[in-house]
Amino acid sequence: MIAIDFERKTKELIDNLKAVCASYGLGNDGNEFKIITQAFLYKFLNDKFAFETKKINPRLANADKWERAVKDMPEEDFQMLLRRIGPDTARIKPEHFIAELFDRQNEQDFAKLFDDTLRDIAITNNDIFAIKTEGGHKVTLFDRVSEYISDPSRRDDFCKAIINRLVKFSFEGIFNQKYDFYATIFEYLIKDYNKDNGGKYAEYYTPHAVAKIMAAILVTKKVKNVTCYDPAAGSGTLLMNLAHAIGEDRCTIYSQDISQKSSTLLRLNLILNNLVHSLPNIIQGNTIQLPYHKNGKGLMNFDYIVSNPPFKMDFSDYRDDLDKKENNERFFAGIPNIPNKAKDKMAIYQLFLQHIIYSMAGKGKAAVVVPTGFITAQSGIDKKIRKKLVDKKMLAGVVSMPSNIFATTGTNVSILFLDKENKEDVVLIDASNLGTKVKQGKNQKTLLSENEENQIISTFNNKEAKDDFSVVVSYDEIKSKNYSLSAGQYFDVKIEYVDITPNEFKAKMTGFTDNLESLFAESRKLEKEIRKQLEGVRFE
Repeated sequence: MIAIDFERKTKELIDNLKAVCASYGLGNDGNEFKIITQAFLYKFLNDKFAFETKKINPRLANADKWERAVKDMPEEDFQMLLRRIGPDTARIKPEHFIAELFDRQNEQDFAKLFDDTLRDIAITNNDIFAIKTEGGHKVTLFDRVSEYISDPSRRDDFCKAIINRLVKFSFEGIFNQKYDFYATIFEYLIKDYNKDNGGKYAEYYTPHAVAKIMAAILVTKKVKNVTCYDPAAGSGTLLMNLAHAIGEDRCTIYSQDISQKSSTLLRLNLILNNLVHSLPNIIQGNTIQLPYHKNGKGLMNFDYIVSNPPFKMDFSDYRDDLDKKENNERFFAGIPNIPNKAKDKMAIYQLFLQHIIYSMAGKGKAAVVVPTGFITAQSGIDKKIRKKLVDKKMLAGVVSMPSNIFATTGTNVSILFLDKENKEDVVLIDASNLGTKVKQGKNQKTLLSENEENQIISTFNNKEAKDDFSVVVSYDEIKSKNYSLSAGQYFDVKIEYVDITPNEFKAKMTGFTDNLESLFAESRKLEKEIRKQLEGVRFE
């Protein structure tokens, strides 16, 4: 009940911040999401600092105003307090506290004070909380928020309005909550800023059902000290599900994504979900052209990889740069050509999939969302990729999902599961008939129930064959079917046999004959009527 109440109040805080933006002309503005997420993050970090310091020093927890008690501490004691705080908590000075800014909101140039506070927090915590670009530049936690207001005369009031919303609520009571709470809050926070945009970079939001299925099939036993990677991470839904299935303290996250917005959202997601230790591995950049994560021998290899890469987009500007000798091994099946028309239809997912295969560790596992057409294509790059997966025996299986599992794209998708240790049976599931279709705005979406999600997971993990739903096949059987990974092509054709007497058979045949004669008679009658209507009609 407590978590539900906090969830409601947290959503109210988000709504209030959006209302402030709307009041100052920033509703649906391109910068609104930056203000909302940064104000939310400032509040979260402030309250996390309070929570951790009170655990270390009970005197602060019992103080009427903990902020005043910290401010009155001798400098030496305060520095000792900072040293005892864990690395996942931002270091915040007393002058940075929200309560301090609330008390000073009527000072002249309050907007500058507000911005300077955020920037100072960002600089102080840059080593841990910044994310990097592919060129090595660090993207700090906070911008100068007031400068998104074009009219300088309104900036003080805008920042006052934000502080007055933040001071009325505290996160302190929910820091012991687990993933489900934060997943809900994060989704609500970004729901207006991370729309599925038809498969373009970083906007392809993965449904939780798909993320849950991928994580539950990949992680079937306890592991520790493993690496998790997504080369097209977006806002991190897949990585969060994977990390929570493994355990946040048992894995390290690595990612890359070309979108500045998505990298910012992913940083927030990691902070909310107790994965601050992985922030230095979050890279903003073009994975296909300039993959960032490397070791002494070349590109890094990872224990677990998840991805829902963009399916099609125009990468003609750098396509020829990829077609070089040093990329021959990474893009073993080839690089898509530039079509004469519709360059935005270039199949970039083929490059991501090859990059993922190349990036798997010796015992690596991966789960990748692909267009369902990939699993049956009879030629080209798709066929070459499937052939390698089968010939090298590194395929775990495929789950073909229902149509419209993504709300705003009609592309049918399948989840491809790879496993370098799976040398025997492969599981193929046709889940296309599952789910309930619902209307979501102008679009139709298919929702899987929890039972249906669990049915897919248990069938795959237990390697069960079920009529018209799943098959378990050998690598040799897949070769004999021209490397098709469609479950339907392996289903048994069922012929129903019924025992009947000669008289019953004769009666059935008579019924068929009578029915055919009736249809022919009806057809002849219709023909006569048409001819009669056409008599005397002259065609020009």
